[in-house]
Amino acid sequence: MSLNISAFPKCYLEEIASGRMSVFEWIEMAKQLDADGLEMYEGFFTTFENGYLDCVGEAIQSASFAMPMLCCSPDFTSPDASKRKREIEREAHMIRITRRLGGPRAVCRILSGQAYPEVSWEQGREWVLEAFHQLIPIAAEHDIVLGMENHYKDGFWKYPEFAQKMERFVNIVDAVFERDHFGVQYDPSNAIVAGDDPVELLRRIADRIVSMHASDRYLAEGTTLDQLRQTDGTLGYSANLRHGVTGKGLNDYDAIFRILAENHYRGWISIEDGMNGMEEMAESLAFLRKMSDRYFN
Repeated sequence: MSLNISAFPKCYLEEIASGRMSVFEWIEMAKQLDADGLEMYEGFFTTFENGYLDCVGEAIQSASFAMPMLCCSPDFTSPDASKRKREIEREAHMIRITRRLGGPRAVCRILSGQAYPEVSWEQGREWVLEAFHQLIPIAAEHDIVLGMENHYKDGFWKYPEFAQKMERFVNIVDAVFERDHFGVQYDPSNAIVAGDDPVELLRRIADRIVSMHASDRYLAEGTTLDQLRQTDGTLGYSANLRHGVTGKGLNDYDAIFRILAENHYRGWISIEDGMNGMEEMAESLAFLRKMSDRYFN
């Protein structure tokens, strides 16, 4: 049985979040794509009122899509205790919105927070796990799955992800024993951006994956991956590391799909694509359909 595939409009993220394009316009545009669902981002919504959210849900359903994941960016590592409290309350609200739009077992993305220079690894880890343990019972109450992403940096953050590097990410995931309502939102391209091996990371967390992003990165002509690595091992979003059609870049998708199949993965895969137009998004979707058929049929 092939995997379900959803689309996330990386190309229109700023336009929708800023209000220059509405989420309803994106849903209408997406009808031309061979996708089973549309991933949403918390910044797409002009309000969190139930009436508006129900209109979004009806538009998604009318376009024959599901809403498998709500992409949220909570920041649990702020030195400000009142901000951490607000972030936990906001993520709890996002869990309820995920259930409203996606139904049971939809994924609500969760992050660690920003790598504030003044916050130590030990202190930040303690705050992150404290937040997770407060939110897991809420996710369970609403039958929603929290998916921690190996992230680089939310587009509206000042600092990169606190748990960007593989060792930190795996350390936090391993400290959360809950498996029914907590898992990993895996993004192989973010591992590349972090200077880590996406396949090695996948092997370490394959049994915890609940959802996945699929995009690809390319090196600009004349650039090597080693040249991009900084002293701390991170790459950042260098101009020499570019988006493109999934399956034609640095990620080894044969190895990725093989490991997913060996671990009996049944979750969704969402493309993060379209930076160079909807045609590339359609090409990426076609590639993922082919890979899904090859490894899951």
